[in-house]
Amino acid sequence: MLDSLQTPVKPVEASSSPVLYTPSLTAYVRRKTITVNIGDVPMGSAYPIRVQSMTTIDTMDTLGSVEQSIRMIEAGCEYIRITAPSVKEAQNLENIRKELRARGYTTPLVADIHFTPNAAELAARIVEKVRINPGNYADRKRFEHIDYTDASYAAELERIREKFLPLVRICKEYGTAMRIGTNHGSLSDRILSRYGDTPVGMVESALEFLRICEDENYYNIVLSMKSSNPQVMVQAYRLLVQRLDEEGLKPYPLHLGVTEAGEAEDGRIKSAVGIGTLLEDGLGDTVRVSLTEEPEREAPVAKALIDRYTNRASQSAPIPAITTYPINPFQYTRRATHETANFGGSNVPRVIADFSHVAVTDHEVLRPVGHFYLPVPDKWRMNDLGADYIYTGSQPAQFMLPNGLKEILDYAVWQTVPDQVNKFPLLRIGEYLNTGVRHGRLNFVRVTLEDLLSPLTESNLLKALQNDPTVVLLAQTDNAHAMPELRRLFVELINSGVTAPVVLQRSYPDVPSEDIPLYAATDLGGLLVDGLGDGVMLSPTLTEAEHPAPDAIKALNNVAFGILQAARTRITKTEYISCPSCGRTLFDLQETTAMIRQRTDHLKGVKIGIMGCIVNGPGEMADADYGYVGIGRDKIALYRGQQVIKKSVPADRAVDELIELIREDGRWIEAEVVTA
Repeated sequence: MLDSLQTPVKPVEASSSPVLYTPSLTAYVRRKTITVNIGDVPMGSAYPIRVQSMTTIDTMDTLGSVEQSIRMIEAGCEYIRITAPSVKEAQNLENIRKELRARGYTTPLVADIHFTPNAAELAARIVEKVRINPGNYADRKRFEHIDYTDASYAAELERIREKFLPLVRICKEYGTAMRIGTNHGSLSDRILSRYGDTPVGMVESALEFLRICEDENYYNIVLSMKSSNPQVMVQAYRLLVQRLDEEGLKPYPLHLGVTEAGEAEDGRIKSAVGIGTLLEDGLGDTVRVSLTEEPEREAPVAKALIDRYTNRASQSAPIPAITTYPINPFQYTRRATHETANFGGSNVPRVIADFSHVAVTDHEVLRPVGHFYLPVPDKWRMNDLGADYIYTGSQPAQFMLPNGLKEILDYAVWQTVPDQVNKFPLLRIGEYLNTGVRHGRLNFVRVTLEDLLSPLTESNLLKALQNDPTVVLLAQTDNAHAMPELRRLFVELINSGVTAPVVLQRSYPDVPSEDIPLYAATDLGGLLVDGLGDGVMLSPTLTEAEHPAPDAIKALNNVAFGILQAARTRITKTEYISCPSCGRTLFDLQETTAMIRQRTDHLKGVKIGIMGCIVNGPGEMADADYGYVGIGRDKIALYRGQQVIKKSVPADRAVDELIELIREDGRWIEAEVVTA
């Protein structure tokens, strides 16, 4: 049930329906769903959010699949997904299942199906759940645009119904669950021709199959809307929930995931931006984090994301309800702001590094935030992750900073420094409202939601902000429900006509260092994907004894840029759309990804898709500029966008050929080595 103080609100200019995709924009309320029975591990809002992953061993390797499944189960997986690309793999699921049961493991198995209905129909008789992708299962994808009439479109739907019905009836007979899993990159030609490459098309693709299921009174269904672009993924899930409610369909559980997230920290941040944003709003009943790593490494990341919400409702402070929502949650639009210095307007979001607990005494202190002093030419160099500002608090820098870096000081200290033109003050609310001495061009003001709503300051503060073109707000919160509180702050600014740029500031004093990227990506990325935020500042909280300050500052600086990249609001480095591998993969995906990254990670803004097989080929890397796709043992196809350029390239030459393709397009640059 909804919190008594919370009611669904209507997005302004976002939907003609009064239904919203979340029960509350400010209180943590998990979306109520039906229960889906999957073996002896049911899914839905009456149960904990489940963790799952997918094997990478060849499905025909029975013992290898069993051993890997056990490692995944012991790492925390509650469902194990296994690819079944053909009938022979589907048949072997029986052997894998029997061996797992013989060893005492009853974890439900999920067959992953793409192009082969006959394999799905066999698997549905063996395992507890099947996953089908509407764009690949019974629809057609030849990368052709076809102008469908209403009659021809209806005829295609009838053809799909005939191919899909046998699976539905088998699942119903055997008590097998089904996931209807739409992937952004594998929408059919039919869907693309009518709806385009959009979240609307993703949702409609799933609903077509769902309506067939409901016509057969089959409801043991989980839905997913996955994309390698977190913005698209978030919008699609929200729209799906909205459409289910509008059409009076059942509230089915949701499987959350960002496809092809990649590896290491970038993959974790990208996953958290998409998955965490939805979890914040109470959406999601099972999570799979898709990393190009061993599958047992995915479960702890998924669990870390989920565990934030175990006691969220009791841990968070109440947030005043949002009654008028001025943001379209289904389409990215950046909040309208005026330009202040290089913040807001059309500027990319800025990164501020917090040095307030570190003395900035020499050039080397700035190396962790991407600024390098080269003594021989007596010049500064900056890499792609060079911070835009440093906040030094009460300890001014003791040397002249490089031109690409500006300094922020606490207001009381700023008043005492000789150079008040090239340094900028950070003021508390009282200082801002009660002093007339400020910088003529750029002033930072620390603000919380409480400040904006306080009877003591509200009217004076909002009026001052409405008429001050020099202010950049530094928005903070200590609420466990951080993202919604900051969202509520933005709503107050928008509804009050305040267009000052806003920097999002967070710190995590009691969070293990390995979880900080996940938490920050959720709290800040969840706002950025909705166009809220003009900068990021992550403040270190670990003591020198626990973690050397330069290392902590460097780590947070990297996370800040990683969040902006994942949210697609500031591109500063090469992006790898890399599938997590499975039994279909035709080469060592982890080794190949590392090799490609080693040679191309200096290509700022270039997106490279690395796909283990044709299933995750041109469709799943729809967002990439270039693609590296396995098509046979040691055979690679190279793509420019979705067009294959070179076929059957030997694997030992494929990376060189990829680089040559990039070079032909004039996008190759040689990597520079910065030394000091």
